Amino acid sequence: MNLKDLFSARSSRFRFILASCIVLITMAHLVLSALSVTGGYDDEVAIITSLAAVAATLLSLMLARGVSRHPGIEAAGALLPAWLLGYGMLLTVFLLSRAPYSRALLVTDFVLTLLWALGARTLARRQRLQIGVVPQGAYEALTKLPQLDCVLLNTGSADEMAVVAVAADLQTDLDAKWDRFLAECALSGIPVYHTKHLVESLTGRVELVHLSENSFGMLTPVSAFMAVKHAVDWASALVLGMVMAPALALVALAVRLDSAGPAIFRQRRVGYRGEPFTVYKFRTMTIGGHDEDDRESAKTQSRDRRITRLGHILRRTRIDELPQIWNILRGEMSWIGPRPEAKVLSDWYARELPFYPYRHIVRPGITGWAQVNQGHVAEINDVREKLYYDFYYIKHYSLWLDLIVVLKTFQTVISGSGAK
Repeated sequence: MNLKDLFSARSSRFRFILASCIVLITMAHLVLSALSVTGGYDDEVAIITSLAAVAATLLSLMLARGVSRHPGIEAAGALLPAWLLGYGMLLTVFLLSRAPYSRALLVTDFVLTLLWALGARTLARRQRLQIGVVPQGAYEALTKLPQLDCVLLNTGSADEMAVVAVAADLQTDLDAKWDRFLAECALSGIPVYHTKHLVESLTGRVELVHLSENSFGMLTPVSAFMAVKHAVDWASALVLGMVMAPALALVALAVRLDSAGPAIFRQRRVGYRGEPFTVYKFRTMTIGGHDEDDRESAKTQSRDRRITRLGHILRRTRIDELPQIWNILRGEMSWIGPRPEAKVLSDWYARELPFYPYRHIVRPGITGWAQVNQGHVAEINDVREKLYYDFYYIKHYSLWLDLIVVLKTFQTVISGSGAK
């Protein structure tokens, strides 16, 4: 594929997403109009809102296209900020001009088009890309990725390129011919990626070579976002806890009737800044023989015989995690973050993996980036892989990544994958 074909393919995908969004906006208008039995739905105002939403969607797509050219997670991550800015500008125009608009339709258009664009980006991740790789420095990891068809380059001329992009280890001292080659590619409009950055974006993992700073050049996440996230976690947990209290009580009763023992399982785990705390879950295992200081009993094995009949259902649907709403209200957990491990396991991992304690720099979560990508693991080698995902989450700690985790969590709950 040459450069002309590349831009043609990008334009085709761009037009497809835009056309699909226009269809969604039109359908939203028709559905809301049909549901308005009171006659309070103004079709003329709705048409104006829909046309404005099309313009906002076009602007959002253009912003997302320009913000991140990296394939993979970063491309999807650019969508939420772009949509907030695009639709935010539209709302500002409406407010300043005092033009009439439909709030319900505008919010519906925002959600539908954003989710569709995110879904289209996710599907695009499954397409294999042909990437030219400069065979110097640390490039081997890139050649092992299933998402890529890597072509090891042996010439310094961009005229012979038949790939969509070029990747090189920009932290190593490249030969002069490769420096000229990469400059020529950049001037020709061919994307040039740093191999390490490209691997992170495609895999959603950060390798444990060294502690990796975030985009602000710090090891600690941005405190402002941490504070806002903590406040949103607490408020949403309070509302959801009150709404779901009757249902949670019924689940607790069902647990008691299904097998002998308490409805709530308590376990000491390691959380924010390495502080131990007690986590609460619906009990899904038979009681007896459990020792919190025993490493093996703290692990959940595949097809664990200790899991009760109801426990299999609760684990598959993740309902067993809902009592941790209380942990969120106590400030010990978040909805999204690295999963807290039992203290005996956490101490073991910290001894074997020198970078392991760094995952405690943020509050642990009921669900998390590693959880939706890898599932539950307990052995050292698997936990090392899990840390790659945890470090990626910490490095890119942001609202957009939390949104992707939420969407992938729904997918995981529906499929039941990762449960033991």
